[in-house]
Amino acid sequence: MRVRGNDYRVLDPPEWFTPELRVSVIVPAFGGQDKLDLVLAALARQSYPAELTEVIVVDNGSTPPLRLPATRPPGARLIRCETPGRASARNAGLAEAGGDVIHWLDSDVVLTPGALEAHMRWHHTAPYLVVGGFMRFSEAPLPAELPDDLESYFEPAEPHRWIIDLLARTDGLTQRTPRPFSLHVGGATSVNARLFELAGPMDDELILGQDTEMGYRLGQAGAVFVPEPRARAYHLGPTMRMRHKERIDRVSFAFVGDRIPLYRWLRSHPGRQWKIPYVEAVVDGTAGYESVRATVDALLAGTQHDLRVVIVGPWDGLERDRRAPLKDPNLDLVLVHGHFEHESRVRFAGTDEVGLAVPYVLRLPPGWAPGEDSLASLLDLARTEQHGLINVLLDESSAGVVAARLERPAAFARARLVAGPREDLDDVVDDVSSVTWVDGETYGFTREPAKPLGRRGAYNARVQAEADVERLTGENERLRAQVAKWREEAGTWRKDAVDYRRDIGALRKEVSELRRQLAAAHRAQDSLRTVMTATVRRALGRRTGR
Repeated sequence: MRVRGNDYRVLDPPEWFTPELRVSVIVPAFGGQDKLDLVLAALARQSYPAELTEVIVVDNGSTPPLRLPATRPPGARLIRCETPGRASARNAGLAEAGGDVIHWLDSDVVLTPGALEAHMRWHHTAPYLVVGGFMRFSEAPLPAELPDDLESYFEPAEPHRWIIDLLARTDGLTQRTPRPFSLHVGGATSVNARLFELAGPMDDELILGQDTEMGYRLGQAGAVFVPEPRARAYHLGPTMRMRHKERIDRVSFAFVGDRIPLYRWLRSHPGRQWKIPYVEAVVDGTAGYESVRATVDALLAGTQHDLRVVIVGPWDGLERDRRAPLKDPNLDLVLVHGHFEHESRVRFAGTDEVGLAVPYVLRLPPGWAPGEDSLASLLDLARTEQHGLINVLLDESSAGVVAARLERPAAFARARLVAGPREDLDDVVDDVSSVTWVDGETYGFTREPAKPLGRRGAYNARVQAEADVERLTGENERLRAQVAKWREEAGTWRKDAVDYRRDIGALRKEVSELRRQLAAAHRAQDSLRTVMTATVRRALGRRTGR
């Protein structure tokens, strides 16, 4: 069963399973013998088979040195690491571990009896999991011996509030979370050992924030992060972060921003460069000076400044012919190398392989230039939709398809972990993440790049475009209102016209009636005139004797 994104629910581990995997519990410690005694006593009570469990306590320079108490798991051993720092102590334990699973455990965290088994239940379903337990922080006084009933003794206790909130927002890390690696906290977390082989050990150069940075690299190596509520533990007292959160964040954020590109809020500066870039663009440096220069210059002129360009070619041993440079068979390579040699955001490499720590990789054919906002727009799409691969169609002809690729290395790392021997890796990426195609012209890719505006010019252009959109939106609303007004007036006019027609009809009827009456009056007048004429004639006739 393949996990898509971080939706680990498809694994559905059985309630009962046959334990087969060996687990190495690594406990770094500096002082605190009384707490360590309780931690080891709790490990001795675990339901997971003792013959499959090794416990390595790493004394990180304690004075007096730590010792193993009488009540401890069988075969527990103590080693010493003089290099200060919890990361160094964990790495020392990691180097000694032989288990299939590594379980970090702080020296002040007491596991409930079934906690280790709850972790291992998940690890038997897939070889690429990071499982986080649920810690509660107890203020109860330290007992002389570990109580039989941990809950009755250590409760009431406070939950790991920020993890509870994170799980609530993301439906248990299965949805709407671009940073599930935040689950990796060293207090009580287990990791498949194979992931450490891919991601590497903990960063001992960090002062604080090592757990989160390690979690990020585990995610880049393909990990799925699983919260397990039944893996319960009690932290003996509050953590340093709980006591001094603002001070801890101040120190941590000063360093982790260089190493965790997904913490975008720590990289708000528009021109800074960082140890791990947000995106690496890979360009074939052997395709000719003009083509390579056009592509790389366009990438460097883009609005996505958190970028490093990798130019691939046979750079080792490349020499310049200083006597007859124009006849140098490697002249184009010499020109490419010389043109970008001192550009801090360009590095030269012999292969197109990039490190796992980079969140995104753009592979772009030479001669094709992105627009100034092209890469930023593609990254927005990849981040919003959580795509593992975006293919950008640049050209299509009888000769074939020319495309760029925006890859998410974490998705490809997961695909490599689960792919069969003959499976196409892109198809597996589509299973564990998603793959899509977009049109290059729509995203501003071209063979004839426009003159770069520069970051400020591109920003101003975007601001102007947004202002134009806002202005046109307002104008559209104004016109809509005007049209509505005209429609209302037209309705009034139509109503008036109907009334006018009705009035005109009535007037016409009145005029017709008046004409009829006038005609009748004329007829009556004519009849009266005729009668009067006849009467006058008769009267005259009598007078004249006619």
